Amino acid sequence: MRSFWFNKLSLVFGPRSPINWLILCLVSVFALIALLGSSSSNTFDSVTASVRPNTYSNFRRLKEQALNDYLELKTLGADRVNDFGLCGKERENYVPCYNVSANLLAGFKDGEEFDRHCEVSREQQHCLVRTPWDYKIPLTWPSGRDVIWSGNVKLSKDQFLSSGSMTKRLMLLEENQIAFHSEDGLIVDGVKDYSHQIAEMIGLGSDSEFREAGVHNVLDIGCGFGTFGARLLSLKLMAVCMAAYESTGSQVQLTLERGLPAIIGSFISKQLPFPSLSYDMVHCTQCGIFWDDKDGMFLIEVDRLLKPGGYFVVTSPRSRQQESSVGTKKGSTSIPFAEFTQKLCWNLLGEQEETFIWQKTSDAQCYVSSKQGIIPVCKGEDGQSYYRPLVQCISGTTSNRWIPIQNRSSFHELEVHGINPEDFSEDLDFWRSALRNYWSLLSPLIFSDHPKRPGDEDPNPPYNMVRNVMDMNAHYGGLNAALLEARKSVWVMNVVPVGEHNTLPLILDQGFAGILHNWCEPFPTYPRTYDVLHAKGLLSHLASERCSMVDLIFEMDRILRPEGWVIISDKLGPIERARSLVTQLRWEARVIDLQNGSNQRLLVCQKPLVTK
Repeated sequence: MRSFWFNKLSLVFGPRSPINWLILCLVSVFALIALLGSSSSNTFDSVTASVRPNTYSNFRRLKEQALNDYLELKTLGADRVNDFGLCGKERENYVPCYNVSANLLAGFKDGEEFDRHCEVSREQQHCLVRTPWDYKIPLTWPSGRDVIWSGNVKLSKDQFLSSGSMTKRLMLLEENQIAFHSEDGLIVDGVKDYSHQIAEMIGLGSDSEFREAGVHNVLDIGCGFGTFGARLLSLKLMAVCMAAYESTGSQVQLTLERGLPAIIGSFISKQLPFPSLSYDMVHCTQCGIFWDDKDGMFLIEVDRLLKPGGYFVVTSPRSRQQESSVGTKKGSTSIPFAEFTQKLCWNLLGEQEETFIWQKTSDAQCYVSSKQGIIPVCKGEDGQSYYRPLVQCISGTTSNRWIPIQNRSSFHELEVHGINPEDFSEDLDFWRSALRNYWSLLSPLIFSDHPKRPGDEDPNPPYNMVRNVMDMNAHYGGLNAALLEARKSVWVMNVVPVGEHNTLPLILDQGFAGILHNWCEPFPTYPRTYDVLHAKGLLSHLASERCSMVDLIFEMDRILRPEGWVIISDKLGPIERARSLVTQLRWEARVIDLQNGSNQRLLVCQKPLVTK
């Protein structure tokens, strides 16, 4: 409200009027008198503090806020002239760290030029990634899962026609929409039967029994456009799509546009940003990876990611399997990469048509006692596996998290992760309360004094679509748990910053989506892929890592959808600096005092739809 009246004053008197300077002088004099008065009446204040502490502190806060607002108005009046402009059209789908030309010049080859190399292109162009001219706000969930606007993704008709047969059966390209066939909310026409087939090969009666078999989270490699993941989500299984970066058209971009979890990643030269023993199932359908290349290092990486007793599912045409190096050299078996899977102590559960399923051993001693144990066991644990080079050793065998997925408890023992149950419970209680406040803020009503207020009637929050949520500093995953408990139709990408306590194993063990990330670098996703970005304490962490807040804010703008929301919780200093930055990005922003006497504030922002 104070900001509103200062806006009125600036309109009446003008930003450079002498009256403005008179107001500033009067405010300064009052502040000086208040400070002198408080220093000469410490004894009186100490006696009467119990009677009127709130009045004094609130009055002082109002004076300080008035001065800050006045100074900020003058500052913004100058900065508005220097608002950041839009990037060129060529950056509509720009993803940093994936510059093939620069990687080739840097000497990367043999496929590594397509990998993530943030160290090669460090230049940061501070401009706003342009929204395509035909971009439309996505449909709300679950309609947005089955119908998306074709202008929102980079997918041509040629790319559509060249996609796999299963994909073409599931997609219908119309005038300005891409429709996915569905029935009663379930993806059908082959995917449902395929999911049942996998369940039967594991020894289950139906895919509805996946959770009973210990499968709670799945890494879907080369996921097409999220069709298999959509089926698993209908079974309340978290399936994360992971596919390589594509400059023209993208599995990851389209999957996220449908409101399904996805990240950019590839099996080329580096470990994926997950700790050992992360997933219950790793799935690959025609993902184009020759798994036995590089002396089986890709399979070793799958073994690192799989929990004990977890499953590796590969579906690929027989011709592709026969072209593998093992089949070509040995020629003695039709089972793909059989020699490597024996060294990894994997058990082939079944083979049906083009689908093979292996199960990782639950016996850590197998890697030591196996006669085929040529692959050594890694010395020490991997800690935070953040894009480290691929290794040729077995990880996780000495971890206290070596627990077969079939033996998991109802809430997975917190002591395994070194977490006090009381701390965990208090954290969840905090997020239950915070979520109620957050959800009420996801409405243009908090910008009610802004001329862009939609309509005459008050819209119910959230006014826009909220489906893809990112918690940029996830801690225990409490926000994710609170959203599920409140039955919100969202999913959360829980990000654990590198340098913080690595709580990602706990997050993944709860069946949530999560990833390790260094926020000094860009996030592995395409532009306009998240509806809400939440960051608690991230700005302070960023300062401790000596990373640029400016770079972070521009990265947030890149990955945030138009009309998407940002909620930042931090100390007053970083919050105020962030607010001054986001106003230059044309965001609408409000700082909210939590009224608990602390130095913490909320910065709530909404990104507008800007095309020029």
